[in-house]
Amino acid sequence: MEKFTQLCGLVAPLDRANVDTDAIIPKQFLKSIKRTGFGPNAFDEWRYLDHGEPGMDNSQRPLNPDFVLNQSRYRGAQILLARENFGCGSSREHAPWALEDYGFRAIIAPSFADIFFNNCFKNGLLPIVLDAEIVAQLFRDAEAAEGYKLTVDLDAQTVTTPSDQSFAFNVDAFRKYCLLNGLDDIGLTLRHVEKIKAYEARRKVEAPWMFAQ
Repeated sequence: MEKFTQLCGLVAPLDRANVDTDAIIPKQFLKSIKRTGFGPNAFDEWRYLDHGEPGMDNSQRPLNPDFVLNQSRYRGAQILLARENFGCGSSREHAPWALEDYGFRAIIAPSFADIFFNNCFKNGLLPIVLDAEIVAQLFRDAEAAEGYKLTVDLDAQTVTTPSDQSFAFNVDAFRKYCLLNGLDDIGLTLRHVEKIKAYEARRKVEAPWMFAQ
């Protein structure tokens, strides 16, 4: 998992509340359990004018010109700005996979659905909860200024605007540690790989019948 320390990224304002996981990555794309390749189908039903299916050449599909991520000024955005209850609906882990594969590293909203919120941390995305009035201000600023960027400092737990306004956010200490060090559940386990090997070697001596072919 990629480390998250500090990010100065372009902001894309998705001005919708209650964005559910089926909107983030529709159900027909859930057949794969690989973590990559979902970015081209993130927000598929809003992003394209036709119906998407796995295996389609997305470069040939008609884009919806009214959808925010299709506007050239937001191309390459790494910070998604959203309204309340982002990530509601089913618990599919494909949703953070799709957002990360698209290129987002952080999501700022007044609130998130609990399971989606947890899945973000497990997949290298930083979900940031800020007061609704602050989020509304960021929406106004992002829409008013092309190329609007925010600086997210995970260690300091701050979001800073181009005018040097700084907003603090809370994050669980363990989740913060994992993101700062790029550790998912597998990475956390592999920190103890030598102890695991030693245990397995000891068990082969103590209970050899368990390892018989």
